[in-house]
Amino acid sequence: MTDPDDGARSPVIAEAAPDVTVVDIGTGGFDAFNAVYVLAAREPTLVETGPGADEPTVRAALDDLGLGPSDLAHVVVTHVHMDHAGGAGALLHRYPGATLWIHEIGAPHAADPTRLIASTARTYGEERMRALYGETLPCPADRVRAVTGGSVIPLGDRELEVIHTPGHASHHVALLDASTGALFTGEAIGSHLPWADCYRPALPPPEVDVEAALASIDRLRERAPSTLLTSHFGPIGDPEEGFERGAARIGAWAETVRRQLETDPEASSDALVDLLSQQASEEYEADSGQPFDLERYDAIGSIRMNADGLARYWRTRWERQTGSATPPSR
Repeated sequence: MTDPDDGARSPVIAEAAPDVTVVDIGTGGFDAFNAVYVLAAREPTLVETGPGADEPTVRAALDDLGLGPSDLAHVVVTHVHMDHAGGAGALLHRYPGATLWIHEIGAPHAADPTRLIASTARTYGEERMRALYGETLPCPADRVRAVTGGSVIPLGDRELEVIHTPGHASHHVALLDASTGALFTGEAIGSHLPWADCYRPALPPPEVDVEAALASIDRLRERAPSTLLTSHFGPIGDPEEGFERGAARIGAWAETVRRQLETDPEASSDALVDLLSQQASEEYEADSGQPFDLERYDAIGSIRMNADGLARYWRTRWERQTGSATPPSR
């Protein structure tokens, strides 16, 4: 069993779909925010790893599920961001028979996370990044398998189909479990906050693409999954509602930033954060009937990250269209 003094929280484990277990790993000390999933396949599989800081908790969960160091066969991640794949290097060291499956754009960053760490530090700040995510170790390159849209990951008696879903990031994929119809969405629909019945966009710099994000949701909707298994957080039993509400909120936040930049092309990050914070508060309270809990809402994927990502998206798009980062109408 995992040493109780090695930093592990007690993992919260529940059934998410037939032969699929969801584990709440408590990232940043918050419950119901970051999930990993364990598939009880002939070749046992972990979907998402969480950050390096939560690797002891993931190991504790695998121990509780009867998977020792020689048992885990596959680790599959939806994208290379630290809250989804930051623990992969440490887990591959702990489970020497496991292979990491990741989109081909993200694969080099799994083997050498130097640039990923630097980018995350610019977004979060070095101190907050270390506190939230811990250490991100490199993965052995010979145990990393690159996938693309349409790839199939064999797990012995079941398989995962890879669906390329850019928008949140160019290297983002969703995973369809062929045996149950369950769909691992990563952050393709944004974040689902179950304690507030609220959806929140996940549109960080530098790769956010609103059009691609909405097209990805349409592509997933066409697959008619039985349930959605989100990374932030947990199962959504009504996939159509999840797709609809996730897409609507992405569109609403994108339009808020677009309108503000059309009014004030030089709008600061702080001004956009204030605007989106007010919108987030109104949405949260309308969805949940509860006072806005900013600390919990902002714990992973902050309002500022969305504001900066969307401002970059619109200015880059306008510059491609007109040669200027200001709105075309000006």
